[in-house]
Amino acid sequence: MSASLSSEKTAAALRRSARVSLELLLVLLLATVALWLLGRTWSVVWPLIVGLLLTTLTWPFARFLRNHGWRPAPAAALVTVMFLLVGSGVIALIAVPVASQSGELADGVVEGIGRLRDWAAGPPLNISDAQITGAFDAAVDRIENSAGSVVNTAVTGVSTVFSGLITAILALFLMFFFLKDGPRFLPWLRRQLPGRLATDVPVVAERCWNTLGSFVRSQAFVGLLDAVLIGIGLWILDVPLVLPLAVLTFVSAFVPIVGAVFAGFVAVLIALVSNGLTDALIVLAIIIAVQQLEGNVFQPMIQSRGLGLHAAVVLLAVTLGGSLAGVVGSLLAVPVAALIAVIWNYLREQLSDPQEGPEQEERELDPEPAPDGGPDADAPVPA
Repeated sequence: MSASLSSEKTAAALRRSARVSLELLLVLLLATVALWLLGRTWSVVWPLIVGLLLTTLTWPFARFLRNHGWRPAPAAALVTVMFLLVGSGVIALIAVPVASQSGELADGVVEGIGRLRDWAAGPPLNISDAQITGAFDAAVDRIENSAGSVVNTAVTGVSTVFSGLITAILALFLMFFFLKDGPRFLPWLRRQLPGRLATDVPVVAERCWNTLGSFVRSQAFVGLLDAVLIGIGLWILDVPLVLPLAVLTFVSAFVPIVGAVFAGFVAVLIALVSNGLTDALIVLAIIIAVQQLEGNVFQPMIQSRGLGLHAAVVLLAVTLGGSLAGVVGSLLAVPVAALIAVIWNYLREQLSDPQEGPEQEERELDPEPAPDGGPDADAPVPA
């Protein structure tokens, strides 16, 4: 005889499910409002985020100067100026070689297209010159018909460059102020918040700052190692644009997994166009070897798994960030996921029951008092 359902338990389960669903809807509504506000204030939030990322990268140098007697303002000013000089040098390392080797690279691209055309004309494809010419003419006609959209794209590109320049200037000013006044932020925040928030929020903010700084600095160091090793391989093979490719490798390290794939693809493509198939395969082997060293040696040693994120979580976060916000989303996906993990771990700590230590368990199993009726002679005396 099968047991019948209890009406009381069923009703209680339904009420509990309804209450949990309502609470989840409220949480989703709050998250939607927060994301809407973030989008409306993005012109201010984005420079703030860039300034924080730059501050985490340069804070060790400012801290070193402050620990050796420098006042906060001069230390922050010197670090900001040095960072600006280094950034200008990096841009020069990219622009000068590209400008000097642009003609050689263009000739290589034309030659590579010719080789591709000859290969397509042979077996097994056997594509005739008439078919290739027809496809080329169709592409030209499409470009001519979409001239208006091309102009709009160009205007949008100019606007994006101008907006990026404004963001960079604001981020530099914010970095200076963060370097100068950053240590006073948590005490100020603690004084502004009431009750338990005065303890919880500063603790979470400090943990987020430490995690963000660890991520940015470790990724910068790992990217530098990748850039040096891959750059040496490209230099030995006499691949053009070695410095720009090395800088691209360094910058792409801040977008885990996807950035490495993109930088490697560009390096292999340039090697294929300029040096041929053999050197391109050698460059591909070098990049794969360096990426294996990065994933299995460099990152575990430098990061010490500090982010606590599985590789699958990193890949999904980068994919989701890229689909939601493009390059910016890919760049911020892993830091945001790491910060969410920090907040979640803190909430778990606060919501979990205190764990009993071994001494507490022994006392519960043997609650007999000491022979003299007083405290145990071996127990530590409280301060």
